[in-house]
Amino acid sequence: MANCLRVRSRLGVLWLAVSVLFLVSFGSGVAAPEETRSSSSEIQKWWEGKGATGEWLGARTTLEDRGIQIGGFWKGYLYLVSGGGLTNGRTRSTFDEELKFQVALDFEKLMGVSGLTADADVRWRDGEDVNKYVGASAGFNPSPIQTGKNWRMGQAYLTWKSGDLLPVRDMVTLSGGWQDPYNFFGVQPLSKFFTNNVIVANKGVGLSGIPWSSSYEAWGGYLKVKPTDWAYAQAGLYLAIPGATATANHGLYFQGASPAGSNGLFFLTETGVTPTWGPDKLEGKYAVGYLNFGLENTSFYGATYDQRWALYFQLDQRLFREATSDSKKLNPQGLTWINWLTYSSRYNSNVPFYFHTGFVYEGLIPSRDKDQVGAAFALGNYSYNRIVARRERGLTTQDTNEAVVEIDYKIALNRFIYTKPFWQYIVRPNADGVVPNANVFGVEFNVEF
Repeated sequence: MANCLRVRSRLGVLWLAVSVLFLVSFGSGVAAPEETRSSSSEIQKWWEGKGATGEWLGARTTLEDRGIQIGGFWKGYLYLVSGGGLTNGRTRSTFDEELKFQVALDFEKLMGVSGLTADADVRWRDGEDVNKYVGASAGFNPSPIQTGKNWRMGQAYLTWKSGDLLPVRDMVTLSGGWQDPYNFFGVQPLSKFFTNNVIVANKGVGLSGIPWSSSYEAWGGYLKVKPTDWAYAQAGLYLAIPGATATANHGLYFQGASPAGSNGLFFLTETGVTPTWGPDKLEGKYAVGYLNFGLENTSFYGATYDQRWALYFQLDQRLFREATSDSKKLNPQGLTWINWLTYSSRYNSNVPFYFHTGFVYEGLIPSRDKDQVGAAFALGNYSYNRIVARRERGLTTQDTNEAVVEIDYKIALNRFIYTKPFWQYIVRPNADGVVPNANVFGVEFNVEF
């Protein structure tokens, strides 16, 4: 009951604030006293600004002009499990949230060092895990923010880009420090439009036993080279730390695991092309990547291996762009198709084959140009070696595959506030054929600072 009251209180305050601001901004147009119009003008200016915290009496713009950018966001998710899963026939609801602060420094503005920047962030996550009522594997959790709970130190790193020094703009990028390679390899922005963890973050790489999430931080860096403005190759090397994503270390595992010999090396490489097609300049990204996580592990039959590996393939393509009256600007409205496939070893990976596909349309409804609607499907096939090994040990298993269908509609209230209703249908939760398919409805709230 207490948890329910807290959820209602948070959502009630949020919706009250949004409703008041909406009414103020899009009022009836009835004439108001001069004092009221002046006040409304200030609120309108804030509503049309860049963030919920406003301009900080002008300090925000001053700091940005000098190369210091401070931001962040609050994100909340309300879930309703209406059937299946582990609900025992009852409707269950949960709420979780994330608060994140970010700082970016531009050393060219600060001290005249061209191409050098620094980034750092810290976050807080809490709330009830909806998956305890769904029963999916951790990879297919309906929530994308259940790893690294409570407060957590994020990244802190430096980046240098060659800018216009070489024949191709930003031909060379060198970056390193306390980083999460997940943020630099296999980057698929529109997958983050969705909500289920396997599409947003895991992408099947985590299902192969490699820690692939926003909660893995380690020392290391990467080098990226662009021989042309439409092709690139990059490679990264990081410390492979067992248990690095655990909540207890708060992202402060700077020394790695103990003893030092229990750590290894995490190697990543990726190459791809980013062409634009036709007169509408339809953007595409076609990439292939390889990951090697160098920690000792055992196969399903007990053999010892000193690594886990995974291959991934990415194919994203804008299929259609709406026309615009300004021929000099590319209209962001239109339809984009995203695809992802992960392949890893059958002998020590629970899910050696995973793929997802989805479509996102921006501005589908007339007069709602910034809204987005999307649909996606994801499937993970469990290892046959795992099934056989479990049967040989006398364990009954029905493991075959696990999947999710998801539909979302993002409503942009302004530049820094949106709400996004969504629906997920989890097929064969935990892939064991025992837990019934789960029906999950939800709403995401987001406020940029």
